[in-house]
Amino acid sequence: QVQLVESGGGLVQAGGSLRLSCAASGRTLSSYAMGWFRQAPGKEREFVAAVNWSGDSTYYADSVKGRFTISRGNAKNTVYLQMNSLKSEDTAVYYCARLVGAWGKTADYAFSSWGRGTQVTVSS
Repeated sequence: QVQLVESGGGLVQAGGSLRLSCAASGRTLSSYAMGWFRQAPGKEREFVAAVNWSGDSTYYADSVKGRFTISRGNAKNTVYLQMNSLKSEDTAVYYCARLVGAWGKTADYAFSSWGRGTQVTVSS
């Protein structure tokens, strides 16, 4: 069972940037497609971005296109989410997870092995 750990969250002003990281303990991530989700207070968890196992294919939620970039480290065992031009509505707990469904899926039931999340707070 792969265990995922997110890091890199924090408090940032609107317009600023943060880079989140997702690493695995117990198993390598290099053969899995991975995704990021977020959950704001009082809202359902929503898809943010996904990257395939090799890092050369991605897809994004419309709300973050052009501002967020998902990528993988050189060893493919870490997944990053570079977040630029942050807005107050990006405030949420961000989670990474492994895609177990078909490529292109955005529903959370298509993902597994959820981490505990990292808090991102954007002040306006």
